[in-house]
Amino acid sequence: MRTRLLPALALTMAVLASACTDTDQGLSATRSNSTPTASDTSPTDDTGGPDGTDAGTPSTDGSPNTDGATPNSDGSGDSQDAFAWEDYFGDGTVDYGTLEVPIDYTDPSKGSFELTVARHNAAKPNERIGSLLVNRGGPGFESADFAIYADQIYSADLVDHFDIVSWDPRGTGLSTPAIDCVSDYDKYFATPDITPDDEAERKENVDLAEEFEDDCATKNADILQFIGTNNTARDMDSIRKALGEDTISYFGFSYGSELGATWATLFPDTVRAAVLDGASDPNADFITSSLQQTKGFEDALNTFLADCSARADCAFNNDGDAEGAFDALMKSLDEDPVPSTSGRPDINLTVALTAVTEAMYSESSWPVLAEALADAQNGKGQGLLDLYDEYFQRQPDGSYDNSLEAFQTITCMDTSERLTVEQADATVPEFMKIAPRIAPGTVGPYFCTFYPETDDPRVDITGKGAGTILVVGTTGDPATPLASSQNMANDLEDGVLLTVKADQHTGYDVNSCSMGTVDAYLIDEKVPAAGTTC
Repeated sequence: MRTRLLPALALTMAVLASACTDTDQGLSATRSNSTPTASDTSPTDDTGGPDGTDAGTPSTDGSPNTDGATPNSDGSGDSQDAFAWEDYFGDGTVDYGTLEVPIDYTDPSKGSFELTVARHNAAKPNERIGSLLVNRGGPGFESADFAIYADQIYSADLVDHFDIVSWDPRGTGLSTPAIDCVSDYDKYFATPDITPDDEAERKENVDLAEEFEDDCATKNADILQFIGTNNTARDMDSIRKALGEDTISYFGFSYGSELGATWATLFPDTVRAAVLDGASDPNADFITSSLQQTKGFEDALNTFLADCSARADCAFNNDGDAEGAFDALMKSLDEDPVPSTSGRPDINLTVALTAVTEAMYSESSWPVLAEALADAQNGKGQGLLDLYDEYFQRQPDGSYDNSLEAFQTITCMDTSERLTVEQADATVPEFMKIAPRIAPGTVGPYFCTFYPETDDPRVDITGKGAGTILVVGTTGDPATPLASSQNMANDLEDGVLLTVKADQHTGYDVNSCSMGTVDAYLIDEKVPAAGTTC
């Protein structure tokens, strides 16, 4: 699960909207293109139109719709024809297949996305409640792994009672077509100077942002207007119909909260229960949301440095002044980067701050960061480079998944906001004021500046008619600060907030209280009392 802070160059530093907790470390590398995939799938039809209503359009090949799916003896929908399920592990625990959905729900003639879908079957079929759709965050992260490895992520109670279903959202992971912008991440996110000394260096930042965004728009022109959150919510309803369920449950982490709230707003009558863990402020504009997240990362960094100063065994203790040492190191890296490894960028301020951001997602990463900072003090940059690569999901062969490209493209096509270069630069003092350590750059967040206007901005989230939705907010969450989760709960027609005390992004797996409260809601529809804290 990940709601990231945006890369230092793109944000200066505004914030990415997905999140990473211990539960998903390493999962994204477990699948490959050799994973068994289904074939001869039938596209769904009769799914939600642009306003969430029934579009009633025929499928692209004229196949019948899935509304009348015949239930199996265990109560599950007969979705064999829709997904062409295959047995992933060979033991009956996980099914793996695909589902075709329209690129444009108002015009199926434009073709289809083929969504990669996985289903972890309920461990106790006789006690099965139904399906639980899950999303790990992003936008832009593959998510089918969160069903494949559900027994490593969710409690035994959830695994017993639900078929846990997830998918790589349109444009991401192994779903096709996938968003593809660039191959050389270092060019755009490592080499630029976020504290340019002259107009030529400043223009380089603008030119790189424009080149990256132009490539994303040009290479993905056929799907660009159709990869936003509204359409992914419509895909959720297509999945529900293909599973043969009248109502369905949902569990979303980080950006998955925004997706779930969008789905609940568009399709309220289909919601059995929904959990939004690590929720973003649903109706904040881009700059407000970025400032909230940037402040969250700044607070997390300050907590890390104070903790390191207080502990003699912290590798970056620096005689009890980790704060002063950090400031001096960042200044030094800005002026004189240290080497990392042959063929890779030196560790400048841009790379270092991206590495620091990666480590803030969970307190468990703090010792790794402390070692990396200490090494950088001694002229060795490999540790910070490793964290930088982890942030961008760099693979052992030097390739990247498309999560960041998908993240930026989906985010920008979700919003109608387009700041000019001058407007973006004018926000710099706000970021520097609230986050002088994490956002010291002097160039603006040109994050969506050069993307085309969107035809389908994300709907205003209300959750009207969906019933009670449980929102989980964590006190020390850097990516989706507690205040943003509170705002999500307040903006929903019937949102209830569960507060979890922890220094990490998302709160479900923090302790038995948080896990038990969420499980009781999903399984028994038991809503916690207002003000409940774990």
